[in-house]
Amino acid sequence: MLTDKFNRPLRDLRISVTDRCNFRCTYCMPEEIFGERYQFLPREDLLTFEEITRVARILVNLGAVKLRLTGGEPLMRTDVEKLVGMLAQIDSTEDIAMTTNGYFLPQKAQMLHDAGLKRITISLDTLDDAIFRQMNGNRASVQKVLEGIEAAEKAGFSPIKINAVVKRGVNDHTVVELARFCKERGYIVRFIEYMDVGTMNDWKMDQVVPADELVERISAEIPLELLERNYHGEVALRYRYADGGGEIGFITSVTKPFCGTCTRLRLSPEGKLYTCLFGIHGVDIRDVMRSGGTDTDVEQVIHKVWAKRTDRYSEIRTSFTKPRPKVEMYHIGG
Repeated sequence: MLTDKFNRPLRDLRISVTDRCNFRCTYCMPEEIFGERYQFLPREDLLTFEEITRVARILVNLGAVKLRLTGGEPLMRTDVEKLVGMLAQIDSTEDIAMTTNGYFLPQKAQMLHDAGLKRITISLDTLDDAIFRQMNGNRASVQKVLEGIEAAEKAGFSPIKINAVVKRGVNDHTVVELARFCKERGYIVRFIEYMDVGTMNDWKMDQVVPADELVERISAEIPLELLERNYHGEVALRYRYADGGGEIGFITSVTKPFCGTCTRLRLSPEGKLYTCLFGIHGVDIRDVMRSGGTDTDVEQVIHKVWAKRTDRYSEIRTSFTKPRPKVEMYHIGG
């Protein structure tokens, strides 16, 4: 098993298939920066589906068992269901999942399911339409996302997970409503502490609503009971509803970091490997492949990247006296 400097195994690969998105969420791609003139990656710079599948196959052979497609918005990558089908053919892959804003699911959900996608996570930060529009740059209504969730259900995805980033003074007063909505429908909602991903979202610590506070708020209305983690490296702090009505989770990257059990490697759309969501520099693997490198050559690059890994940004963020450069989340996925 391939392990890093802290003896953390490589188990998960996050594949960002595009840096483009149709939303402009304030915590990821704020409109004032990513406007109409922003230059995204040209198509020829993106890894092909064959190149992505090749890297994924090599990583599975090195111990990765879970693959997740992200973006940007992954459904903006043309024919991404074909990539899903190619990844589904890799032996020893236990899970293929996708995180999406849900906007294109009415057209894509069935194709994704049929191609072999096993799980889907849909981002929905609030049920309040005005607040939702405020948070996504006024690019879509809540109803459009709900239609995507419905399409995913009809296609056979179950259980559906909902991701909700919580920002104090913006949508934190709507979390109980969203929790109740998901509970009634059998969805598993994950409330995510607002993080200092990238350098462009003007993050401040006082905008973070600690998970403990969210648990207290929700449990006061819908009693919760703590659950054990499903597996080593699971990021969500899991609870169940005391009445037996399902599960809820909290991603505590800021207040209760889980760097010590992180098993994730990230592949950017243009073929760079990042060992942390808050990483600074990626290691290029596209040029190795396009210059005629063998699978062994690619494997050696991965070995070097992971073996040198010492990332634990969330554990040490308070030690930085000034903001440091970081890769943007839209570029390597959440």
